[in-house]
Amino acid sequence: MTNTLRPWVANISMLFADLPFLARPAAAAAAGFTAVECWWPWPTATPTEQERSDFVTAVEDARVHLTGLNFFAGDMPAGERGIVCLAARRGEWEANLPVVAALGERLGCRQFNALYGNRAPGEDPATADAYAVEALAAAGAAVAGIGGTVLIEPVSGSPTYPVKTAADAVSVIDSVAAETGTRNLGFLCDLYHLAINGDDLTAVVERYGDRVAHVQLADAPGRGEPGTGDLDLDGPLDALIDRGYRGRVALEYKPSGDTARGLDAWLPRAHRAGTATPTLVE
Repeated sequence: MTNTLRPWVANISMLFADLPFLARPAAAAAAGFTAVECWWPWPTATPTEQERSDFVTAVEDARVHLTGLNFFAGDMPAGERGIVCLAARRGEWEANLPVVAALGERLGCRQFNALYGNRAPGEDPATADAYAVEALAAAGAAVAGIGGTVLIEPVSGSPTYPVKTAADAVSVIDSVAAETGTRNLGFLCDLYHLAINGDDLTAVVERYGDRVAHVQLADAPGRGEPGTGDLDLDGPLDALIDRGYRGRVALEYKPSGDTARGLDAWLPRAHRAGTATPTLVE
């Protein structure tokens, strides 16, 4: 790879999954990472004070930087993919916002992923989208005081999830800005999800490269580590750098076996703290 990328981030909701969740920040640090991100760690929008404290302690004791955190996204194991567009879940959403902002302030996290949510059966899409604009504006306001950005991510694998392409995500961001004046939303460019949903990654970077606030990756098919599929990851990443992207690149893949051994096969330990990035597939 001819360009230098920003630091790698270990997504500890996917990596080190054989360990208890609170042990994963330390495992990421032991593997050479200095930054981690994660999905919402709890099954409810409002975990107890003790649960929040335990999470903060695990991150701080590992001496890693939490650079990304999802808002509460419902029951992910059961197939839910966020509650942003679900007016029936308004109470949970509103209760979650100050919890997220407080965790972000405590841990120095400034990027927060708001999964849009699957369409509710029988609900008018226009009505759901209008509510989503309000919900996202509220999220933007909740994290604005700490300099936070709300990320909008296209997602694959869920037929009723309406945000599937880069154009879909940017449209949501632009709608929130136009209708509410909220401008701290950004495009989460997940190379795996976009490719699976049929987006041409070269075209995505060419058209929306300057809108990218965060990048995640996995190989395709399979969502495994780089080199386990046939997705060109180097090309889009190089192109993003050329377009001025200076953010982090998160590893959000399913390890084919032990996470640390899998990393050794493609990402030398010396590069995991983010000083430079080697070619993804030798």
